[in-house]
Amino acid sequence: MRQKIYQIDAFTSQTFGGNPAAVCILDSWLSPELMQKIAQENNLAETAFAVKKDDHYELRWFTPEVEVDLCGHATLATAFVLFHFYDLEENTIQFYSYRSGNLTVNKADNGWLTLDFPTDNLIAIRNVAELDNAIGLTPIKTLKGKTDYMMVYNSQQEIEAIEPNHHLLGQLDVRGVIVTAPGDEVDFVSRFFAPACGIPEDPVTGSAHTSLSPYWSKELDKTKMTSKQLSKRGGDLVCEYLGERVKISGKAALYLTGEIDI
Repeated sequence: MRQKIYQIDAFTSQTFGGNPAAVCILDSWLSPELMQKIAQENNLAETAFAVKKDDHYELRWFTPEVEVDLCGHATLATAFVLFHFYDLEENTIQFYSYRSGNLTVNKADNGWLTLDFPTDNLIAIRNVAELDNAIGLTPIKTLKGKTDYMMVYNSQQEIEAIEPNHHLLGQLDVRGVIVTAPGDEVDFVSRFFAPACGIPEDPVTGSAHTSLSPYWSKELDKTKMTSKQLSKRGGDLVCEYLGERVKISGKAALYLTGEIDI
């Protein structure tokens, strides 16, 4: 069996930036074991699989190690593929994830794509010694969301200088760790580490901004914010906090189209 596959760089306007994701638009679902093997073979932060059902697309995401509850950049990449290669007449795509519910992506005339995701529920907690040791820098505040820790610092320079111990991070029972601070040229900056999921550092993490947006909206007293993820590849996002939902906008670029034999 041959299956079309696309690789898209998300949250960037140029190839070799942002976060690469593989996308497979399926006629029907493959087994979870086979989808996991494809994700392992791709060896990207995420591989997205989508199947059309009635007026929407069912959507699932896999890292090289596990299936995840929510992935922003691979959802953006999937929408890019559907808009550019599947002759959609509408400017909005309805997705459904059995782990995260209804998700939408809207295409604007200027090429920007906007995700509509559920807001994460953050709880302030005491600093976690094991987490501080793994990151190597004690934060001014630690919060816990549905799947991630978020550690807040004073400056962009601190975020840029962090060199985490990925072995120690991988031992924590959590999907990932967000580190964040006010930005020098944007409202806030971040980085994201998820070695337990096979991703030492994610280039751009859309789902992390469902945690970042409500926090910084309250801190900065504004609902629409600019954000930059400070990985080597880098990523640019615009976030709008709407209470129970967050809109996360960015661009995407095509890297490759091909076929895989499965």
